[in-house]
Amino acid sequence: MSSRVPIELLRELGQSEGGADALRLLVDDQRVRRLLALRALLDAVDTARAPSVPRPAAARVAEHWALLEAADRANREETRHVLYYPLLGPWVRRALRGLAAAVPPPDLLPDLEHLGAVAAAAAARARLPFTLRLRAPGGTLALPTLGACTLPAAGPAGRGPLPDVQLTHDKGTLTLRPAAGPPVVLLRGPDGTWESADPAWRPLRPLTGGPRPVLLDDADPFRTADGGLERHGIRPAEPLTAAERAGWQAAWTGMWPLLERGGPARPLEAGVLLDCIVPLAPPPQAGPHATGPSHCSGTRREAFGAVLSSAPQTPAFLAATLVHELQHAKLAALAELTPLHHDTGTTRHWAPWRPDPRPFDGLLQGTYSHLALADYWQRFALSAENALERHTAWAEHSRCREQVGAALPTLLGSRALTPAGRVLAGAMADRLTRLRERPPPDGYLARASAYVETSRRMWRRQHAR
Repeated sequence: MSSRVPIELLRELGQSEGGADALRLLVDDQRVRRLLALRALLDAVDTARAPSVPRPAAARVAEHWALLEAADRANREETRHVLYYPLLGPWVRRALRGLAAAVPPPDLLPDLEHLGAVAAAAAARARLPFTLRLRAPGGTLALPTLGACTLPAAGPAGRGPLPDVQLTHDKGTLTLRPAAGPPVVLLRGPDGTWESADPAWRPLRPLTGGPRPVLLDDADPFRTADGGLERHGIRPAEPLTAAERAGWQAAWTGMWPLLERGGPARPLEAGVLLDCIVPLAPPPQAGPHATGPSHCSGTRREAFGAVLSSAPQTPAFLAATLVHELQHAKLAALAELTPLHHDTGTTRHWAPWRPDPRPFDGLLQGTYSHLALADYWQRFALSAENALERHTAWAEHSRCREQVGAALPTLLGSRALTPAGRVLAGAMADRLTRLRERPPPDGYLARASAYVETSRRMWRRQHAR
């Protein structure tokens, strides 16, 4: 079998886990892809013709790229911290698509301007002195990994075009000077957070208490852009209040002991893969009397290292969300390293966790994430400290286990799997077999099986042809 992934690591990942070597392989590959995408962006600007990218705009991109290179020479670790930041991925993809379009979209030039914000953030983190003038599309200057500043509009009574803003950095002090209004002075704190006494500045602060800080990002302008969330009525959360941030921190702190009860692989995944969390607004119709879900979460293939989630109700809820979503991140990254299937993407498969037909890749992704959840909840149940914990964990384990058992035969019997995909699916089947060796108490599997079969019958009535 020809694959860029050693077969033993494929089997590890197929178990829905993967040790440090397997996770590092995924991370390193994603980082290389990010650098290549950035270089592709620069090359696309160089070859673009007016009016797509007028000469002054191309000159600005070149200026911003030069600052980025200088920051990389001054402090590669700090600069790469910005370049590898997950939410640069959606921006790079959007800008590349705009440059490749036959008719350039109206937001192409503002999108290209964001490279200056990336360069400024990297140079500030690298402690490189610089002065740079940037434009702030939408009235907010967002500096990746640092925060965002709301700028006053020029003209009387706040009317008129948005002004440029001059950024000056020297010795750990970053000063933003808009054309209208006083300067905003940012100071880098000991923990790396950039603070200001000016309320116009909203710093990005990390969630602390895990293996490493993870940013809670409610400011990046591209965090949900072009992600398809709008089709489902999902949108980013409004800027968080101090109380909302405190709620996230409390859930984060309480989550780690619960994550560890799911086995050593789960905290390892979160510690290696997760760089930021993007808060989402509650899903439509969420509330005490709503019929829809009360929580939503997701990942984006182009934002490896980010998990999008509405505010968790409990630390246990956050733990299960991370287990679920990080499997999607792992599998998407693995599929970029080595193709797992050759399916055309036709939406025709039943997935026990969805009411709509799914493409083969969606079925594979969902089966993989539910296998990890079944493993997590089984370990949790076996270490539960009280009857309520045990009941909840066995119920969740049983549901996920039966869902995987119903979906896995479709994957295993598919001719669309590549050799690497067959190794992965075979390892998933092995894990399911081992899960079945420690069944839950009587009654749980019967209820879960009935739930899955009811789902199957309803789906067939609605979609079978």
